[in-house]
Amino acid sequence: METSADKTKLAQFDEFFSIDYYFNINATTLNSENLPSYEQFLNDMPTPFKIASEINTLDQSALRPLQAVAGVASQLMEYLNHQAQKMDLLVGYILSQQDMANERQQAIKFGGGGVIFQSSNEPAFELGEYLNLKLFFTEENSAVYCIGEIVSVEKNTDGATYKVIFHHIREEDREALVRNSLHQQSKQLQALAQQRNQEKN
Repeated sequence: METSADKTKLAQFDEFFSIDYYFNINATTLNSENLPSYEQFLNDMPTPFKIASEINTLDQSALRPLQAVAGVASQLMEYLNHQAQKMDLLVGYILSQQDMANERQQAIKFGGGGVIFQSSNEPAFELGEYLNLKLFFTEENSAVYCIGEIVSVEKNTDGATYKVIFHHIREEDREALVRNSLHQQSKQLQALAQQRNQEKN
């Protein structure tokens, strides 16, 4: 039987836009009796995740003022964009080294409120468990480190599907997830439009 607290947690996932998207995550169980505080969570965050977020923030703040300037600044902006892309590739490679095969699960949906993933692992994860999460977006050369709580479990023949809300996540990482979900939606809509055009022709 669902309590009001359960319904509130489930609703937390739906507070943000989410999208169906397949990508790898790492998930490991945390001891709920010894959960880290937000400050401890920040201190425990692996350095590559901190660096990746800071680089992305710096790139955006550096390029934004140039977007309104025409002429030679557009050439400079193009050069800086190329440099940013090189840095993204390097950061993406460093982040990929954090993806542990023995902790890997298949995520099928994500948004600013949480993530849904499938797993056939035994022993299975349990409702109410807290997880240490690493979300890897290889196409974007980005990743997010956070702590989540399992708020829904649906058993199936292949294992189970888990809905997880974020318990500890940096605000800049949540914003990055929101931007990424909208970006993926745009790409999916473009692909759908192209498919329809091809079918008409």
